[in-house]
Amino acid sequence: MREDELTKVLGKAIKSALEEHQIPYDKLQEIRLRIGKPLIVVCDNRERVLQKKVEKEDLLETLEYVSNYSLYAFENELKQGFITIEGGHRVGISGQVSAENGEVKIIKHISTMNIRVSHEILDCGNTVFPYITKNKQICNTLIISPPRCGKTTLLRDLVRQVSDGNRWVKGSTVGVVDERSEIGGCYLGVPQNHLGIRTDVLDCCPKSKGMLMLIRSMAPQVIAVDEIGSQEDIHALEYAMLCGCRMLTTIHGASMEEIRKKPLLERLIKEHRFERYIVLGSLHHIGEIEGIYDERGSLLYREDALCRS
Repeated sequence: MREDELTKVLGKAIKSALEEHQIPYDKLQEIRLRIGKPLIVVCDNRERVLQKKVEKEDLLETLEYVSNYSLYAFENELKQGFITIEGGHRVGISGQVSAENGEVKIIKHISTMNIRVSHEILDCGNTVFPYITKNKQICNTLIISPPRCGKTTLLRDLVRQVSDGNRWVKGSTVGVVDERSEIGGCYLGVPQNHLGIRTDVLDCCPKSKGMLMLIRSMAPQVIAVDEIGSQEDIHALEYAMLCGCRMLTTIHGASMEEIRKKPLLERLIKEHRFERYIVLGSLHHIGEIEGIYDERGSLLYREDALCRS
């Protein structure tokens, strides 16, 4: 991450507060601005409440820099509650919502901003590749993780390496449905993160619709989506598998036991549709691999022990 990607979109008083508290930009994960409340940052997976009180002028100044003085240009993104800036960093917003026919028309009187800092860790997927590939192909893999444990970072690197090819997998055409612009971090349609030479991205597209669009138009060998959760997501995912696509996807969860209890996934798990499960945690460090499991739920690997079956 380049420090200037953040400093040029922050209001002067916000930058001064970060400097005063010696917040290292390279370890920043979130910057939260709430009018009338203290400035809060998440740094190195720790929340810090700073003495600086966020004024309305601080938020509006930052919003002007984020939108390059033209919120209208980001009208479609604003309807989804965020703007992606150069570098792939995502700025979430909240305020008064104006809806029409059940759809968000506009968000106005913005009172909160959450700047989520994009971090790439190239080759962070190297450890898992020997366990999630067969015959030079990626297995249908589900990454299970609580928030802030690195699931999107890991997914992003798996996409890059599957696309480029490596010692474990042959380079493959990858389709990414990036509903919240977190995988590719697209800015003006161009991914800011490294996703490989054979990757096509549908940015700001609903996962269920995007998977079908990719299958019909881009002929992907692998499809990657982040945070499946709805019945529509599951149906589209299953359809993609039946079409011969390999799946790389993530879901919120703390363990294999918790995932087995989710009604939406119960049948897919029983039918062994996913060939590999990666469970992440943060007990000792962010992105800790608590376990890699096969389709039967047998442990193949964890960081403190090697348990090949």
